[in-house]
Amino acid sequence: MYLKEIVAGTLLHHWIVIVFFLLSFLTQMGIYLFVFLRLPLHKQKKKSSGTPGISVIICAKNEEKNLEKHLPLILQQDYPEFEVVVVNDSSTDDTEQVLIRLAAQFKQLRYTSIPANDKHMRGKKLALTIGLKSARHDLVLLSDADCYPVSDQWLKRMGSHFSEEKKIVLGYGAYERKKGLLNLLIRYETTFTAIQYLSYAIIGKPYMGVGRNLAYHKALFFDNKGFAGHYHLLSGDDDLFVNENATKTNSAVEFSPESHTRSLPETTFRAWIKQKKRHLSAGSFYRTGSRIRLASEWVSRIILYITGIWLCSSSNWALPAGILLGLILVTHLIVFKLGMSRLDEKYLLLPSLLFDPILPLFLGVIWFSGRFDKKYQTWR
Repeated sequence: MYLKEIVAGTLLHHWIVIVFFLLSFLTQMGIYLFVFLRLPLHKQKKKSSGTPGISVIICAKNEEKNLEKHLPLILQQDYPEFEVVVVNDSSTDDTEQVLIRLAAQFKQLRYTSIPANDKHMRGKKLALTIGLKSARHDLVLLSDADCYPVSDQWLKRMGSHFSEEKKIVLGYGAYERKKGLLNLLIRYETTFTAIQYLSYAIIGKPYMGVGRNLAYHKALFFDNKGFAGHYHLLSGDDDLFVNENATKTNSAVEFSPESHTRSLPETTFRAWIKQKKRHLSAGSFYRTGSRIRLASEWVSRIILYITGIWLCSSSNWALPAGILLGLILVTHLIVFKLGMSRLDEKYLLLPSLLFDPILPLFLGVIWFSGRFDKKYQTWR
């Protein structure tokens, strides 16, 4: 009798694993075919032929070298009416001297400096709000001091989507290609995230954008009280703002190669983990629907690989489980390759086979540890 109970329990556990494997397989396949495939298949609608004035807002804290190198590329954009507003957030290096020198050379450049004040903890949101208030144009395009546009058509591409209906434009912010495993990981995670948020925006479920390349109407910011809903958080100046204000009708995507920006990637795992802790901390404040959609992809991917590997190694389901795992991997390779092509990314396809099963677990550990670690709550 005891042996029968053991056998019955083993069979029950076995079928539970099979059910979870099949549910996660169907979830992943559905996300790939009905969400992530939308980016490669998307045909961007005819854009506005106008060139409305644009204010580029950049917040800088101890960024003298990056501003010296990258700011001229923004100031030399092929666009008739624009300005660049740099907010110097209490820098202790020669940031202000660089801005003085560049402002004398480029009439489009304006800057303001926030004095140091150790009594009050400040983040990027204060600097960004000051920049938005001082912007002379209704349309604002956000970027970072360590970013640069890949072409002189950046403003033209991002600005062409605005209309009476479209108030937010989600762009793509890539990272420079360097040698090493960390750089592959950073670029893979960035590409995968972009395929995800751009695809969801295309199907009418926008949930985030990146501050390296994000544009919106200034009135949208102030009419919706800016960062008031999450000002106490040092993260979320880009994704939480989009999550709160983007809708199916007021958002557009721009991912042509000429519209991309590139940034300098972190060079140590410690710095990258600190950055990811800060970014992931904002996800807990997303709208419920956004959290459910993201969690379903995240959790189903973890369950798929764990249950699939278990079935392949220890049951009569080894062959069908192996076939389904092979099918999901082929689907991943095809869709990810198409997404990479749309985002002008290269040399990430084979590394994606390693990172796809590992990254959700790794990010889960980073997110969990970040809930007990407050040191990451500085933007620079």
